Amino acid sequence: MSDGSAIEWTDATWNPVRGCTKISPGCKHCYAETFAERWRGLPNHPYGQGFDLRLVPEKIAEPLRWRKSRRIFVNSMSDLFQDGVPVEFIRSVFETMNRAPWHTYQVLTKRAERMRSVCAGLPRDLVQQPQIWLGVSVEDRKYGLPRIDVLRETPAGLRFLSVEPLLEELGRVDLRGIDWVIVGGESGPGARPMQEKWVISLLEQARDADVPFFFKQWGGVQKGRHGRTLLGRTFDELPVARRRAAPRDDERREPVRLEVLA
Repeated sequence: MSDGSAIEWTDATWNPVRGCTKISPGCKHCYAETFAERWRGLPNHPYGQGFDLRLVPEKIAEPLRWRKSRRIFVNSMSDLFQDGVPVEFIRSVFETMNRAPWHTYQVLTKRAERMRSVCAGLPRDLVQQPQIWLGVSVEDRKYGLPRIDVLRETPAGLRFLSVEPLLEELGRVDLRGIDWVIVGGESGPGARPMQEKWVISLLEQARDADVPFFFKQWGGVQKGRHGRTLLGRTFDELPVARRRAAPRDDERREPVRLEVLA
């Protein structure tokens, strides 16, 4: 786990899975792939295999060792619901999120259909917990908007949208059953520009639906120069989260060790 994440809407990251594959236009300039491929071939490095899919069972229990409550982005360097990740492994991640409920877990995917299928097959009380937030990426109308309907059909304690990178005007977005909207532009080399009117449209729709709105960044090749203010202010709204106090050390329980598959 990495504490003190630079991602504005989270506190830390947890990566029991590494690596991914591109499936839609939002993946074109994947920051995680760019980072991971720097280290390909380096012996004993966590990303010595580049961005190839890799399960990391030894990371499964990591949140149990964190005493301070955090918002944790689950698999910032991957997608938990890739076809190559076994259901048993996904279940073990949910078990940890249940055994360490003093954190809030932000699980984001572009594989909305598999998330719906896997979550529907797991025990409802394992999936539908207030500390487990399930979200989908929404980058455009063709690929992104259909994921919202699938997310609405997925059992979850809280549902959110990460509209990043926002690549075009989305038009009317159905926010029924959605509890949080994040919006951001693409950053880094080759970043595709985002127009202010696209963002304002989403802000207004979130206001109309009474959904918290978080504006992450304008992005660009040098995102720091463009900042993250919108209409002269920052939008750092979050859903109301119920966090429990972390237990004493002698009360902690480690999940059952997986016999999976690295």
